Amino acid sequence: MNSSTLEADTQALLEIKLAIDPNSVSPSSYLNSWDFTVDPCESTGSQFLGILCNLPLDNSSSRVTALDLDSIGYDGFLTPSIGNLTELTMINLDKNKFRGPIPQTISNLRKLTRLTLSDNFFTGPIPLGISALKNLQHIDVSFNRLSGSLPSNISALRSLTFMSLSNNAFSGRLPDLTGLWQLQTLDLSINQFYGDIPNLPISLRKIYFNHNILSGHLTPLKGLKRLKWLDVSDNRLSGAISKDIMSLKGVVHLNVSYNRFTTLEVINYSLEGPMLQVLEAQGNHLKGHLPVNLVTLQNLTNVNLANNEFTGIIPNEYGAKVITSWRRLYLDHNFLQGKLPQEFGLKTNIRGSLANNCLQCPPNIVLCHGAQRPATECVGNHQAP
Repeated sequence: MNSSTLEADTQALLEIKLAIDPNSVSPSSYLNSWDFTVDPCESTGSQFLGILCNLPLDNSSSRVTALDLDSIGYDGFLTPSIGNLTELTMINLDKNKFRGPIPQTISNLRKLTRLTLSDNFFTGPIPLGISALKNLQHIDVSFNRLSGSLPSNISALRSLTFMSLSNNAFSGRLPDLTGLWQLQTLDLSINQFYGDIPNLPISLRKIYFNHNILSGHLTPLKGLKRLKWLDVSDNRLSGAISKDIMSLKGVVHLNVSYNRFTTLEVINYSLEGPMLQVLEAQGNHLKGHLPVNLVTLQNLTNVNLANNEFTGIIPNEYGAKVITSWRRLYLDHNFLQGKLPQEFGLKTNIRGSLANNCLQCPPNIVLCHGAQRPATECVGNHQAP
């Protein structure tokens, strides 16, 4: 025999609905189907959409186990009574207009495995008690107005595989995250985190740290052997884009653009090399000659080294790549000189730019569209040896 819903769960659902502006509850929405004249867990058909319940084998009360609202623009607050739904394993409120703080009572939800609050207007910090959610595997609070620092005890979430805090106003230094030993995706992009890159779990496959105020070097990343995607663009990182980073075998996309790097270290990968397909290193202070060894990266198709301080000629070895495997090549806004490799004059499908250099660049070559630097900028320290 089906048991009725625990009274505390029914009351919590009612309070969740009452905290929403009724003008934002459309006739076709899930919340409009919450009719409290019937039992939530015994309802059928089109009633109480967006919740799931367990079905106890004994005579105990049914409990709500999932809250998955439709993305219809609900406008209101997430009431602290959410913490009374202690059997919840999943919360999904994304793409609505929830505002105010994330309730501290969320720390009561010890069975929670997925928490998705993205694309709302939540404010304030991440509740400190979140470290109590030992079963949490997936947290996404991106695209809100959250602030404060990342709690130092966040590493207690040892089941976590996905964490996105992107597009908020978080700030402060990042704590040591090695305790998150199962984490595969870490997205902290578009915030105001500063200081050094912390120690990170070796399980990581995707890192998005772009658009913060991080400084220091890339050294903490060199041991991440499972990494496939790394974006640290638009920060204040400096020093070398070292051979340790360039040699991470699994990385297919590396974006280190718009930082303060001065050196790009590329060794010869004529044997089995990295899987790198896209290298974005534009907008740095990279100096010296263009690295010839880029041509030994067998999977590379997109190269962007624009807006740097490279000097000298374009290596002849680049010529073979523009007519074979390279699809995009941006070398504009450097101080490159001399003639182009002859292959650049052949008809190819490559996109890119060589503008704003000191090159002998015939206008009939597609990559040469755009003016070269005036002669006064192509002498002195930028003269080819």
